[in-house]
Amino acid sequence: MGYRDGLRIRSFSHLALQPRVNQTREMNLPAQIQDRSALGEIASAIAVESRWMIADTAVMTWRNLIRYRRSPELFIFSTASPVMFIFLFNYVFGGAIPTGDLNYIDFLMPGILVQTTLFSATQTGVGLAEDLQKGMVDRYRSLPMARSAVLGGRVAAETLVSLFVACLMLAVGYIIGMRFHGGFWPGFAVPFMVAGFAFGFSWVAAFIGASVRNAEGAGSLMFFVVFPFTFLSSAFVPVETMPGWLQPFTSVNPVTYAVDLGRALSQGGAILENAWPTLVWTLIFTFIVGPVAVWRYRSV
Repeated sequence: MGYRDGLRIRSFSHLALQPRVNQTREMNLPAQIQDRSALGEIASAIAVESRWMIADTAVMTWRNLIRYRRSPELFIFSTASPVMFIFLFNYVFGGAIPTGDLNYIDFLMPGILVQTTLFSATQTGVGLAEDLQKGMVDRYRSLPMARSAVLGGRVAAETLVSLFVACLMLAVGYIIGMRFHGGFWPGFAVPFMVAGFAFGFSWVAAFIGASVRNAEGAGSLMFFVVFPFTFLSSAFVPVETMPGWLQPFTSVNPVTYAVDLGRALSQGGAILENAWPTLVWTLIFTFIVGPVAVWRYRSV
């Protein structure tokens, strides 16, 4: 018997050994809950389980982070690819894209940040599918650990990576001419906003990874999800320059809301107008798609 199993048994032993007054009380759960002593034991057990879940999630987060140290090509892809996009769009296409009074590099950087963090978030699904394919998830299930820690650890790790990459991209953008015209603190909030949006999208990636259960298939499917949502948005060109039949979709694209919020924070603009739809989409991804992803993972 493991240490945690012993703790669980001791946590519930007092409840299990309480004398049954009669058959009615034995079968009547509300009557037991009214017993303050029993309620205290239940609360204590829940607190212990919550601490274990947090600790297990932290362990899985660290496990997924050190994967980048052991596979440096993942880190290179996560950083070199967006740098190439910055130079490509700024120096090749930038002169042909009208952005009004705003310099194109200032217009471009929020879009690059959102695109980069979304592609980074796809590693949640790819990594989960790879673990399922190699049988690692079966090994996790044989351990005395919270089952939700596998998904939680992956999402947390990729969110931290997204935050780091966003800060790195901002540094590159600043070197080649990007400036914050909306104030220091709004600009300071940009990478955290982008990482929060990537956190929500990671649950979409987790659902795809748990459904496909094949690393190559998950990667291909994630590409076909992220690619149109980023390029059919305001990330690289103003929505007004797109065909009229495409603008209705582009205007309600969640990526457009996140990019426009990034521009409002970094360059000044209607922050609240873009903040609430970005928050709504993040909450939808987290609290609607997230539980579905957990259900799908548990049913595998």
